[in-house]
Amino acid sequence: MRWRHLVRDAEGQVIPPAPAWHAVAIGFMGNNLLPLRAGELLRAWALTRLAPVRMSSSLASIAVERVFDALTVVGSLGLGLLLSGLAPDVTLGGMQVSSLARRVGLLAGVAFLGAAAVLAWPSVFREVLRRAVPFAGLRYRLLTLLDGVREGLAALRSPARLAAVIGWSVTLWAVNAASFWALFFAFGITADFGAALVVQSAVVFGVAVPSSPGYVGVFEAAIVLALALYGVSQDQALAYALTYHASTFLPIILLGFHSLARTSLGWRDLRR
Repeated sequence: MRWRHLVRDAEGQVIPPAPAWHAVAIGFMGNNLLPLRAGELLRAWALTRLAPVRMSSSLASIAVERVFDALTVVGSLGLGLLLSGLAPDVTLGGMQVSSLARRVGLLAGVAFLGAAAVLAWPSVFREVLRRAVPFAGLRYRLLTLLDGVREGLAALRSPARLAAVIGWSVTLWAVNAASFWALFFAFGITADFGAALVVQSAVVFGVAVPSSPGYVGVFEAAIVLALALYGVSQDQALAYALTYHASTFLPIILLGFHSLARTSLGWRDLRR
């Protein structure tokens, strides 16, 4: 639903729900089965095969999605630290939780202003990158990323679409955190919703860097480290992490297979 507010077809029209859903399912299946987050590319490509959408527009919309994901998760981490009920003397990375919460909130505000500035003065940021980055290859990649984000953000000049994207971003990450929280009860973990926000943020930051297919190992390590703040033993936290990972890993793979079966796409297309 959020993606449909960010991407338009070649004539500027809203894409139907079915192509967007099938592309998402195929892309997330790819992230679980392939290394280096290759599912993101599959997702963008699948949409261009299922709807009259240009590849550049599809990729730009996903880049903007990641911007909103980052802003929402950083903000929810600050909220989670404030609501988590951790003792004042608990430290994370050598810093008291209350101080860390304030800094995370400040970081979220700066990041939001930075995204707004990129949209308002794109040529200025292009010039800054061109002068500041000495390596040609890295400079080209950063400029390409900036152009993609700018193209996607341009679609949000409509206040209604911007509000919809923000609303869906908050909703989807709140629901995701609720799934972490629900599983606390199954394992007898006496932690509140703030702890679920912290665990979710730890996982997101942990898997942000391209890693193994399905983020195996990194996913579990992030949860174990986060739950240690709440006095959860390593064995209990690992059992929780493995269960949560399996319960979210398998369904989207099956849904991805289902989308392949329901559409004109096939494994040969994906490999190519």
